[in-house]
Amino acid sequence: MDSDDHHELEQRADGADGAEADHAERAKRFRAAAARVDSEPTLLAAARRLRRRLPGDERFGDPLSTSGVKPVQVVARGVSALRPERESVVHELGLASLQIWQSLSEAAGRGRGEVELAILFTDLVGFSSWALEAGDAATLELLREVGNVVENSVLAHEGRIVKRLGDGLMATFLTAQGAVDAALEAQEALHAVELDGYKPRMRAGVHWGRPRKLGGDYLGVDVNIAARVGDAAKGDQVLVSDSALERINTEGLRTGRTKRLRAQGAPRDLHVVSVERA
Repeated sequence: MDSDDHHELEQRADGADGAEADHAERAKRFRAAAARVDSEPTLLAAARRLRRRLPGDERFGDPLSTSGVKPVQVVARGVSALRPERESVVHELGLASLQIWQSLSEAAGRGRGEVELAILFTDLVGFSSWALEAGDAATLELLREVGNVVENSVLAHEGRIVKRLGDGLMATFLTAQGAVDAALEAQEALHAVELDGYKPRMRAGVHWGRPRKLGGDYLGVDVNIAARVGDAAKGDQVLVSDSALERINTEGLRTGRTKRLRAQGAPRDLHVVSVERA
């Protein structure tokens, strides 16, 4: 190879390197421009306004709404895991598409779900005052014992624990009978629990309705009603709404006087009754 050929090859190599460097620089500028557009405040605001107007949950994509096993929830978890360090228009639009998918998959729409369930709420009466004096170690020991008793009763009657609420829990059942039996069984078993002279007193509320499933949780009107029924119960008492009462066999049970539930947010025509073993 003579010197002219060698020089020509060097020029070609330099030209190729220059073209590659120019291409890399253009790509870098394009990415920077795209990032600026993707995080443009006015476009972000428009994307979020769009999500508020679309059907479905405008906050779909957070851990609460994506903790289930449906395809849309699994995909949404993947999209959420790819959350960029900066706010992103593309990310918001991706979640908007999943929001519509989630909305279309909920045939019953907002507020109520598509499956009727019994909803149970429990908690301990006077527990907070006792815990302040008993200290952390005794409090945790008691909560473990109470938790084991109540949760075992729920599972024994084919209930599903939705969430634990400090000194109580929320559970769902396919039958109102199962929810009432679980609550009564738990109360009976708690009579054997004692710590330093303290005996926990559980109250419980059962309501029958159509809660709206959101991820691994349930929300909606009927969940709020069930919580109000539980709040209205006294220590060692199980209160049952009229919609749940009509679905249980009261043989072997003693029922109290029916009364209207006077609680904020409760329907005016909602009535409750206490139940206990005869």
